Amino acid sequence: MKVLAGFDIGGTKCAVSVGVWSNEAIKILRKTQFPTPSKPEEVLEQMIHSLEKLIGSLEMESVDAIGISCGGPLDSEKGVVLSPPNLHNWDRIDVITPIKNRFSVPVLLQNDANACALAEWKWGAGKGCKNMIFLTFGTGMGAGLILNSNLYTGTNDNAGEVGHIRLEHDGPVGYGKRGSFEGFCSGGGIALMAQSKAEEWIQEGKSTEICSSLDCLSAITTKIVGEAAQRGDPLAVDIFKNVGRQLGRGLAMLVDLLNPERIVIGSIYGRQQSLLEPMVIETLKKEALPQSLAVCDIVTAGLGEQVGDYASLSVALYELENLPTKV
Repeated sequence: MKVLAGFDIGGTKCAVSVGVWSNEAIKILRKTQFPTPSKPEEVLEQMIHSLEKLIGSLEMESVDAIGISCGGPLDSEKGVVLSPPNLHNWDRIDVITPIKNRFSVPVLLQNDANACALAEWKWGAGKGCKNMIFLTFGTGMGAGLILNSNLYTGTNDNAGEVGHIRLEHDGPVGYGKRGSFEGFCSGGGIALMAQSKAEEWIQEGKSTEICSSLDCLSAITTKIVGEAAQRGDPLAVDIFKNVGRQLGRGLAMLVDLLNPERIVIGSIYGRQQSLLEPMVIETLKKEALPQSLAVCDIVTAGLGEQVGDYASLSVALYELENLPTKV
């Protein structure tokens, strides 16, 4: 049995959790969260203090390892966060040293997509896989890669940035690029696409449940579009068909390039699977190599909406399991 701690650093909130790993299963014992303070040092102080309180409330002496999940870019080897777009003032912030100094246990930092990939690989839909890809498909679009039973992070932690791939010459902007994978397949991208399409419809005198007038365009969200599509709104259905088509094209590239046995997709895909899956499968059959597609399953996250709760704990476990091989 190992006691693991996880720190999840987000743009709006942070979370600290403690879990027990035993017999290949994880159980979260306690979790606390708080709004993200403006200064990095305040975040670290509050996370350390929160973990101390959790350890005390559980009547434990300490934990065996600590995992940190945070949006990139970052340097996992040095434990440094490198100015993520959703974390202001986080310019080359060493997050590992103060935590290691306080608790004297192994500590590992990973970006959130990698952390979620590890969680799904260990305890979710990717369990038992040798080659697996996890796609965030939430606010943004990123990937965590498990290749040959190891997390693959690339030369400088930039592996898996699939959201930056351009799928079309034109389209919604995502990851700073028009027509990108993230532009078509992310919460922000779908909302932008819906705002543009709804404006066209309204100006042509057509009606849509997505938005009743030009005044409400800025209030359109992916949730609103999804709910309208579930009720059969023609424009919303058409938008999600396009999202499914583009998701299928992106998946086909990953299938051809990496030949995975499973691709696990989180967040929006799980909520809107019935809308997206038919177009995704149809596109994959047209675009991907048949031999590679035949051995690859496309599934929703096994941990569902809780994948983020387990992500940082899986980073702690990954650190523990790889300690003997580290130089």
